[in-house]
Amino acid sequence: MAAANIAVLTIGIQATGAITANAAVTATGVQATAAGNAIGFANTAGAIGDRVPTTALGTAIATSGGVIALGAALEVGTAGKLVTKAAGIAVARALTAATAADQQIEVLVLPN
Repeated sequence: MAAANIAVLTIGIQATGAITANAAVTATGVQATAAGNAIGFANTAGAIGDRVPTTALGTAIATSGGVIALGAALEVGTAGKLVTKAAGIAVARALTAATAADQQIEVLVLPN
């Protein structure tokens, strides 16, 4: 089944770096760094200067960085993808599971 989401708040983020669709992004307009904060998840890809619609509240579609269990707390891994939380900041909770990297999953966005 394809991943779907319910965005409660979508904001426009001015891209200051290349942004991949479904990546975790920061308020400064770049993809979030590993274990760091994220304001939300990009709904589309964007190049520098683009205004990228970003889900900041509700559920979002994100890209997995590896195997993720249903209900797991998630942090940012590499390239704005999500991985199971280890020592980083929890930015989302998995509402669907992933069996490998690069899968689209639905997540509950956590303010951080």
